[in-house]
Amino acid sequence: MKVRGDTKGRIETAALKLFVDKGVAETSIRDIALAVGFSDGALYRHYASKDELVWCMFKASFESYAQITADIAAKEATSRGKIAAMVQNFCNLFDEDSRLFRFLMLVQHGQLDRVTPDMANPVETVRSVIADAMAKGDIPPGDADLATAMVMGIILQTATFKVYGRIHQPLGGVGPILAEACWKTLCVPQKSPRASPQQSIASKGLSQ
Repeated sequence: MKVRGDTKGRIETAALKLFVDKGVAETSIRDIALAVGFSDGALYRHYASKDELVWCMFKASFESYAQITADIAAKEATSRGKIAAMVQNFCNLFDEDSRLFRFLMLVQHGQLDRVTPDMANPVETVRSVIADAMAKGDIPPGDADLATAMVMGIILQTATFKVYGRIHQPLGGVGPILAEACWKTLCVPQKSPRASPQQSIASKGLSQ
C-alpha cells in the first residue's frame, strides 16, 4: 500500500498498525480516530464503515502487488526466470513492509470474494505464467490452478512461519531456495504414471 500524505493516507497508516497489532475485529473506528487525532464523526466522513476501510486498503494493496508482480515477470525471458523473479519479489515485499504483508494475509479470506475479474490480481498473474509455461512445454501439463496453489502455498506458508518467529532470517535471503522449490514442484507431473498390465501381473505375483 503506497503511503500517502493526505488525510486518507494518515487514516490508513494508523489503521494498518492497529489491524495488525491488535486485530481487525478488536479495532474500532474510535481506536482509529484517536490514533489519527480525529473524532469518530470526522473519520466517518472519509469511510462509511470499518468494513469499507478494510476493503479499500486491501484492494489498493492487492492491485499494487499484482502490478509489481506482472512487471517483474515481464522482464524475464524464460518461464523459470519468471517464476524465480516473482518468488523473490514476494519475499522482498514481505521484508520491505511486513506489516502490510501480514495485513493482506490476515484479511484475505474475508475480502477475496469481493475481488472482481477486472481487478489486477497477483494470484492470477502467477497462474498466467504457470499456464504459459505448461503451454510452452517448459513444465509438465496439468491443472494450472492446482500448480498455482502449490507455488503460493510454498511462499505463504514460509511467510506465516516468519510472522510467528519460526524463521529468523529475512525472507529475501531464502528467496532463491523457495524459487528452486517452486520450480521443482512445477516440474513434477500431476498424473502419476500407471503401471502396465504386465507390471500389474508381476506385482501381483510378487505379493502372493
